Amino acid sequence: MTARTPLTTPARAPVQQAAQVVGLVFLLVGVLGFIPGITTGYNEMQFASHHSEARLLGIFQVSILHNIVHLLFGIAGLVMARGFASARTFLIGGGAVYLVLWLYGLIVEKDTGANFVPLNSADDWLHFALGVGMIALGVMLGGRHRADHRGSTRAVP
Repeated sequence: MTARTPLTTPARAPVQQAAQVVGLVFLLVGVLGFIPGITTGYNEMQFASHHSEARLLGIFQVSILHNIVHLLFGIAGLVMARGFASARTFLIGGGAVYLVLWLYGLIVEKDTGANFVPLNSADDWLHFALGVGMIALGVMLGGRHRADHRGSTRAVP
């Protein structure tokens, strides 16, 4: 009698699922930033400047660079969601990056070249919420883990 290999892949740990969802959201936001109508003032979008008057959903100031960063962040989330430790790192490290970006947005003068991303007040507070939320997910869902008999990882209760 031969041993059978399961045909289904083992379930991902909750921290991996969270990183995957966050990555997908960033990809979606990056794509939406390039769609006229969803992004108002689309014809005024700049590559990277506080003069970019394009606004995602009419609220969040975006530029081509801003949208590309969202796309790259989304790809990183999807790739890093493949492993337990890397998913946790994506959520906690990415959350820390967003908290630094929030602080930068609070400090930088909005009408100067230093606001190259560009950022407005709505972006600043969204970055704060993202930072806190991502870190919370990484910490709460990224507890210790162990390998089960199939080699997958899951959180230890």
